[in-house]
Amino acid sequence: MATSDTPSTPRRGLAAASAWLAGLSPRERRGVLLAAAALGMGLLWWLAIAPAWQTLRSAPARHASADAQLARMQQLAQQASALRAQSSAAAPARDEALRSLEAATAALGGGAQINVVGDRATLALRQTAPAALAQWLQQVRNNARLLPVESQLTRDAATGGWTGTLVVAGPPLASAN
Repeated sequence: MATSDTPSTPRRGLAAASAWLAGLSPRERRGVLLAAAALGMGLLWWLAIAPAWQTLRSAPARHASADAQLARMQQLAQQASALRAQSSAAAPARDEALRSLEAATAALGGGAQINVVGDRATLALRQTAPAALAQWLQQVRNNARLLPVESQLTRDAATGGWTGTLVVAGPPLASAN
C-alpha cells in the first residue's frame, strides 16, 4: 500500500471550508457562524435534550403504571399461593360439596337452579348479573372444588344478564359417599 502526502478527504473539506470562511467579510462570517450555531443548537435539542425531557415528563405516569402492575401481580401471586395450599388439602366429601354448591346457588336468587346428575352439576341461569355469576364461580371453585367444564351462555344486551346453562364437575362429585 502506497502512502500519499495528500491530506484525507475530511481534512481537505475542512481546509476548503476554512479558506472559504476566511474569504468572507467579517459581517458575512459572523452571519454564517450564527447560522451554524443555530443549526447546531437545533440538532442538539432534537437529538439529545427533547428525548430526555420527554422521558422525564412521562416517568411519573409510567412509574404509577408499573406500581399498579406490580400490585396486581402480587395479588395474583397471593391467590395462586392460596389455591396451591388449598389444592394440597383433601377434596371435600360429596355431601359437603353439594351443600357448598347449593349455598352458592341460593345466593344467586330465583334466577338460578342447580341440578346434580352423577359427577356433574348443571346450573340453569335466567338474567343473572355478571358479578353474581363470577362470585358463584369463585365460591364453587374454592368451597366445592368444582370447575366449569361446559357452558352455553348468552348475554342480554338490554339488561346485561346471563341466560343459559353452566356445567361444573370435579373430584368431589365423582366420589360416591
